[in-house]
Amino acid sequence: MPTVSSEELAAAAGVNSAKLRKDFSYLGSYGTRGVGYDVEYLVYQISRELGLTQDWPVVIVGIGNLGAALANYGGFASRGFRVAALIDADPAMAGKPVAGMPVQHTDELEKIIEDNGVSIGVIATPAGAAQQVCERLVAAGVTSILNFAPTVLSVPDGVDVRKVDLSIELQILAFHEQRKAGEEAAADGVVPPVAAKPHRKGPDGDVPAVMPA
Repeated sequence: MPTVSSEELAAAAGVNSAKLRKDFSYLGSYGTRGVGYDVEYLVYQISRELGLTQDWPVVIVGIGNLGAALANYGGFASRGFRVAALIDADPAMAGKPVAGMPVQHTDELEKIIEDNGVSIGVIATPAGAAQQVCERLVAAGVTSILNFAPTVLSVPDGVDVRKVDLSIELQILAFHEQRKAGEEAAADGVVPPVAAKPHRKGPDGDVPAVMPA
């Protein structure tokens, strides 16, 4: 039976082993001194707490390039998420197979949610349609939404929204690249250029906001 020690897990996660053992105790998992944790049972306990031991039907609304890519993503099923329906407003898309499933028209959205007991919706529509789709999902009983549309959604209390903004993720990476470039330049003894600073009015007219020493 494969086991793993708290020290090995802590090293892999970059945390303190005592803290890790305390956190695992909240799951009801205490391990065995000198042996460690049963890997299979530990995975089950974590999955149970994350709600991944049950089947979660999900609908994806907006089957453009992004929606189709999400429909074809194989990682959902392995984590307990079942794509119950693909929905799009374009009548020409109705019945078209995507990822082995026929796309259904938005006219059927409420019935699809009710028939499949859906509580999680994915919005991959253009920004202009996202809020209306969101409102229909919520009215039909969806209480959790994953939003890929480039807009902020307004939802009532009790509805959870997670926004995925790919441009922000790229901006974060760009920031880290800029920081690394600056560190490398400093290590090589190169002084990075300083951004121009705004001017201010002085007694003799416009002068730089910061005068050279």
